[in-house]
Amino acid sequence: MVQTLINLDENEDRVLNIVKAKHGLKNKSEAVAFMTKIYEESFLEYELRLEYVEKLEKIRKGKYVQFNSINDLRKLTS
Repeated sequence: MVQTLINLDENEDRVLNIVKAKHGLKNKSEAVAFMTKIYEESFLEYELRLEYVEKLEKIRKGKYVQFNSINDLRKLTS
């Protein structure tokens, strides 16, 4: 766990106390963690590697190949 010292103005401290009370959290650390999780889920976008996006596009195009053995698959992918 990481410990951090933060400076809050009076209004920010009130908001943090409201979040803590509204969600039944034990302390301000839990309130900060809760707010961080909400921010992450709502605003941060996970970026995909370009190679993965290209593979997804190939799958979406619907070009499927049937294999009779794992060796056939290995021949195609190598």
